[in-house]
Amino acid sequence: MIEEQIQSKINIWLQGNYDEATKAEIKSLAKENEEELVDSFYKSLEFGTGGLRGLMGVGTNRMNKYTVGVATQGLANYLMKCFSGEQIKVAVAHDSRNNSDYFAKVVAEVFAANGIKVYLFDALRPTPELSFAIRHLGCQSGIVITASHNPKEYNGYKAYWNDGGQVVPPHDKNIIEEVNAINSVDDIKFEGGENLIETVGEEIDKAYLETLHSLSLSPEAIKAEKDLKIVFTSIHGTGITLVPKVLEKFGFTNVHIVEEQKEPNGNFPTVVYPNPEEAEALSIALKKAKEIDADILLGTDPDSDRVGIAVKNHHGEFQLLNGNQTGTLLFDYLINVRREKGLDRPNDYIAKTIVTTDLIDATAEKNGMKCFNTLTGFKYIAEVIKANESELNFLAGAEESYGYLIGDAVRDKDAIGSVAMICELVAYAKFKGKSLFERLAEIYKEYGFYKESLISITKKGKKGAEEIAEMMKSLRANPPKEINGSKLVTLKDYQSLTEKNITDGTERPLDFPKSNVLQFITEDGSKISARPSGTEPKIKFYFSVNQPLSSTADYDEVALALDKKIEGIIQSMGLK
Repeated sequence: MIEEQIQSKINIWLQGNYDEATKAEIKSLAKENEEELVDSFYKSLEFGTGGLRGLMGVGTNRMNKYTVGVATQGLANYLMKCFSGEQIKVAVAHDSRNNSDYFAKVVAEVFAANGIKVYLFDALRPTPELSFAIRHLGCQSGIVITASHNPKEYNGYKAYWNDGGQVVPPHDKNIIEEVNAINSVDDIKFEGGENLIETVGEEIDKAYLETLHSLSLSPEAIKAEKDLKIVFTSIHGTGITLVPKVLEKFGFTNVHIVEEQKEPNGNFPTVVYPNPEEAEALSIALKKAKEIDADILLGTDPDSDRVGIAVKNHHGEFQLLNGNQTGTLLFDYLINVRREKGLDRPNDYIAKTIVTTDLIDATAEKNGMKCFNTLTGFKYIAEVIKANESELNFLAGAEESYGYLIGDAVRDKDAIGSVAMICELVAYAKFKGKSLFERLAEIYKEYGFYKESLISITKKGKKGAEEIAEMMKSLRANPPKEINGSKLVTLKDYQSLTEKNITDGTERPLDFPKSNVLQFITEDGSKISARPSGTEPKIKFYFSVNQPLSSTADYDEVALALDKKIEGIIQSMGLK
């Protein structure tokens, strides 16, 4: 028996001004899959850390013409309140996913029907280029249709503000209020104003690539190592549009594209999961890298805001680096080369999320540089940039989930610019007679060997959401007294915004927006973070451990010890 509230939503769609194909699909689900029907309507998609994201299909809890239309109409209404009397302009882009081009067209038409000027990209483009375009074109907002690295069944809707960053409080909540105020599909303007839609493309590409090239710090190293063997895969996504061009612009001449994954395809036929965080997604590229004895392998996700890499380790074997390692290497390169060339400033700073390695904090502290920590979600790093742009100089930002940003022309993680800068730092290391992996080991020796790991527990549907909520409730009510034999010394609760010293019972406030995150810090310096995902039906547990590395020759021994420590933490918390 379907709950009355859910059935009421279903009836609205069956009786309202929705197309016949939608109504037929609802009726089919009612007969054949009632559980799926309930999941499609039991709630409405909301803006999370990555905007609107969900499975494609009919219903209030799915990505379709009407949920996209409601979100866009709500955003349009809010824009008209915020920028009353102005000619409002928005930029709209999309990735390679199924229906992305269709949803982008719906978005453009709804904005235009509300009298808003729309710059619509002529074909698929990377998400960071959309962020760049907002500022470049003087827009008040922007939308990119993407579900980032989610499975093929998903799509999404990332909303941006006039600074080029994704919407943050209070705008996100205010937009939701406007969306919730739409009582009928008849309140959505789907038609009219088509003359306000302007197609853009190559001219934005050119400006974006010029801006990225201006970030280059070591043209002499690239000139000397221009034939660096680079393997790149776009994993059927948008990276193919601009990564080859940016590498050529930087001066690299020996780029090998993975042909099997070159063509944009929303079914992602060669991978299980189009996520460069997953080794499987880079397996074809890894084979190519071994064949040609590459210097570096890089892979971007479908909307090109994340990049995964692999380099040869000290045993001569290709090793995938995680997001914490790549972010650390990027920061180290920027800090040291800027100092070497006399480009460093006393007001330079970097930014990262609270679940990203504390090795970056240690690096910043030792170099006398401020490091801002933010909640998970690159929109919060963009918020830091906006708040400090008149006084401080932003160098770079990073999050452990393979997202990096160099410079502030873009206000979201940028795999296009990151690919170019990562290749530059590999060229720089080679120019100096080192491998990237050797430099990583040197960093561990200087600042401490930090190792991180992540477990994602998937809980689908309404029942899954309830189970995740119960897990967090239990962890708050009964935090562990010790983890893997080490006493708990600090508990940070980003929902109550309190940091508790377990030893003496004192508390101090946390200066962050509220977020459903818990962090446990033990006596031996281990850190465990628990966070329900804002964009996927998952709860994530992040683990960070560290110990000194007295000699790079001890790398394997210390790495193994840290792996065992993480495994011990996982076992002691009953997560495996």
